[in-house]
Amino acid sequence: MLEIDATDPRVLGDPFGVYGEAREAGPLARLVVPGMRSLWVVTRHEGVRAMLGDPRFELRADSFQRPPLGPEVEPYLHTMAEKDGPEHTRLRRLVAPAFSARRAEAVRGRVERIVERLAAELPDPADLVADFARPLPMEVICELIGIPEADRADWRTHGAAVAAGFGAQFMAAIPAIIEGAKSAVARRRAEPADDVLSDLIQVNDDDRLTDTELVTLVWHLVLAGQTPTNLIANAVETLLAHPDQLALLRETPTLMPTAVEELTRWCSPQLLTTPRYTREPVDFFGTTIPADEPVTASIAAANHDPRAFPATLDITRPPAQHLAYAHGPHYCLGAPLARVQTELALSALLRHHPNLALAGTPHRTPDPGTWRLSTLPVTLG
Repeated sequence: MLEIDATDPRVLGDPFGVYGEAREAGPLARLVVPGMRSLWVVTRHEGVRAMLGDPRFELRADSFQRPPLGPEVEPYLHTMAEKDGPEHTRLRRLVAPAFSARRAEAVRGRVERIVERLAAELPDPADLVADFARPLPMEVICELIGIPEADRADWRTHGAAVAAGFGAQFMAAIPAIIEGAKSAVARRRAEPADDVLSDLIQVNDDDRLTDTELVTLVWHLVLAGQTPTNLIANAVETLLAHPDQLALLRETPTLMPTAVEELTRWCSPQLLTTPRYTREPVDFFGTTIPADEPVTASIAAANHDPRAFPATLDITRPPAQHLAYAHGPHYCLGAPLARVQTELALSALLRHHPNLALAGTPHRTPDPGTWRLSTLPVTLG
């Protein structure tokens, strides 16, 4: 069983290679993290699907590490992603209709207007992260929760801080986001509109979301809703590195939905899942994992597992069961909206800027859990 040192520069610089080596060495590996307990890592596609759908592996409060932020903020930070069992099931049942594929298609036109504006306003040269991919998700979230135009500049600033990753700016943005979320919930209770927040407030059910739960959901949207930033940037970098696939997509734009699924599999931002803990000793692919052990899954390894996928990037390949949005009870509710954003973003970039090309070396933020670019310099031609 391969042991991976989280401080090894290769883990940050080539996670797909490192976790791929671990996958080929066996279905389980060990991840050593300084200052934390070592984790079991599930490496193969079959094993990841099995673990994420197995109730013997549970999420716990200590799966999520963050410094205390005070009693004014803390009650709103424990999102649905941090809950398990009946509490998670209840919240998911109430929230799921507002994030269905049908609802995502219903807002496609509004998302498209945002995408078209951002694509048309790109400077030349541009940093596609700062100028396009990073602003997009927060603009969409503002549409979904009904933030007035006059307040959106502040939300854009908060979104940029969250998208940039954990640090002083991230922590400083959280109280402001919570206060803004409280105002948004109060506004939509008084003035319902055609948006997701209004849909959730007006749920016709004896069991409804409380104001605290609604505010928490907005925080969850801001936090998890940054995924398209990283996915869009990764996808553009990948297409520029595979000119045959880029040319094919330009020639056949109808391939875009299939291309987005393949690109999501190939360069998913999420490298590891949130750790689960074994409720009891678990016999797993020939190894007994003791009770109360932290276990994570390597999405980077599973999505490139040759037992499940060919070794090449192929945007014509029918959508496969990739694990970029996880699997099982915690499958990402925002996946349909992320797909819509990514499809529209790539379509607009290719249509507006047919000569899009790299203008320098992209830079990545060292992050053991997320594969993300900090800059993506391009010329528009």
